[in-house]
Amino acid sequence: MSDKIIVPTLGESITEATVAKWLKKAGDLVKADEAVVSLETDKVSIDVTSPKAGVLSEILATEGSTVQVGSPLGTVGDSASTPVSKKEKEQTKVVEIKKEEKQADKAPEIKNKQSELSPAVKRIIEEKNIDVSSVTGTGKDGRILKGDLVGLMGFSPSPNKRKIEIGEEERVKMTRLRATIAKRLKDAQNNAAILTTFNEVDMSMIIQIRKDNKDEFEKRYGVKLGFMSFFVKACVNALQSFPAVNAEVQGEEIVYKNYYNIGVAVGTDKGLVVPVLGNADELSFAEIEKEITNLGTKAKNNQLSIDELQGGTFTITNGGIYGSMLSTPIINPPQSGVLGMHNIVQRAVVINGKIEVRPIMYLALSYDHRIIDGKEAVSFLVRVKEILEDPRRLFLNI
Repeated sequence: MSDKIIVPTLGESITEATVAKWLKKAGDLVKADEAVVSLETDKVSIDVTSPKAGVLSEILATEGSTVQVGSPLGTVGDSASTPVSKKEKEQTKVVEIKKEEKQADKAPEIKNKQSELSPAVKRIIEEKNIDVSSVTGTGKDGRILKGDLVGLMGFSPSPNKRKIEIGEEERVKMTRLRATIAKRLKDAQNNAAILTTFNEVDMSMIIQIRKDNKDEFEKRYGVKLGFMSFFVKACVNALQSFPAVNAEVQGEEIVYKNYYNIGVAVGTDKGLVVPVLGNADELSFAEIEKEITNLGTKAKNNQLSIDELQGGTFTITNGGIYGSMLSTPIINPPQSGVLGMHNIVQRAVVINGKIEVRPIMYLALSYDHRIIDGKEAVSFLVRVKEILEDPRRLFLNI
């Protein structure tokens, strides 16, 4: 008896997905609840499991196809059932035999053609796996020239332009996640009036606090004390003082949000995702660090749930981990602000009239100028800077 593998519920407002990859082939044995196929929505990747132990007897949705919630992806039969019929096996064998015979008939002809090829032409044929039996040579006595292979590479050189060497290119369809990222970012540029303001922050005090307390913090809470908890705390404090940065535009209305869900951008192999720290204003430093570590691990393993990616009111992105000195981050719609962190560099700065070397980080705040004035944006970033340079302000609420 066969059971169908069904597209599960994917989350609120999500009705379809793309079949990203089959993790099992037709005829493979599968265990109950074992992942057999990976689906990709516009937010996350989801592994669909087998409804029972048995044999993946049929694949109904091919890789790259779009499937609806509730539609069948394949079937799993009992392990004793034969996934491929005897007739199908015999037909496959006949096709393979005929193919081998056809190749054998062409072998002498191909061998003769190959013996007349120049080293450069041989190299291209080997690299591109070209069947020389299908190539008509234009050289002397029908010899295959380099130019005869150009048409097989998918382009023809212009007679008025310098002849170029044959190169490699690969055409790959965008994943649903990548396509959605592209669309959302372009929509942000088209629909919002995005400006960016910059500042710099002396990270000396935070670095010293981490150095003095990292061992005890990790021993007590089981997680390392990082920079992100300081930035989250600083942003929440600044958002409370400048509520427009935590708001969004809905039609002709501004929606001010009295809760603080901070998105933390995470780079993955499939693209950028922004898991959300819900009610970040209620979290301690340790809770923030634990949650960021947990969400980062889930993101890299494609295990984030839809709920963990929704409801953000403000985003922090850290290009500094990749070595970025300065950038202009783009807002994550429908949010109105995003803070960009960058790398920490020892720079010469003037302190009390004297030149000193300090660990400096450049900050960038991109904001929607439709609802956030320049004064508010600059003041917000200055507040973040002040808190980061003197974290004691957090405990004194100043």
